[in-house]
Amino acid sequence: MSFSLASHLQELDDLIDREKARGGALIPVLHQAQELYGYLPRELQDYIADRLDLPQSTVYGVVTFYAFFTTRPRGRHRVGVCLGTACYVRGNTKNLERLSQELGVCPGESTPDWRYSLEVCRCIGLCSQAPAIMIDKSVHSKVQPDQVAEILSQYE
Repeated sequence: MSFSLASHLQELDDLIDREKARGGALIPVLHQAQELYGYLPRELQDYIADRLDLPQSTVYGVVTFYAFFTTRPRGRHRVGVCLGTACYVRGNTKNLERLSQELGVCPGESTPDWRYSLEVCRCIGLCSQAPAIMIDKSVHSKVQPDQVAEILSQYE
């Protein structure tokens, strides 16, 4: 997957101009830029820093601080495995192992066809329904390893 800043440049410039006029533009611009491009590579971060008259280190610091932002391309479907206390204690590491096996990738990686990205998250707020996984915006609760393949099949 190659990155092209030019692919959404007009939309990005319009967005920056609109947000810059409001003040406090960095985080809203980063969120929307990630929506446009799918991720925030260094070239895009540098462009945003330049347009917002901010140091590149400030932009990079925000991007690397918040877990929502990513500097690497993600798959079409984001598979998040909760490893917060309740999910961890109730065995979600086994679901993580099974997902890794089914997808053929380790946490933090995307499948070669860019269909899935496997991620670990700390808590998705479903402690009473643990263990839980989240695919895109859908939450699956009380997941057992033998259910993983069936759940994934819903996203093919």
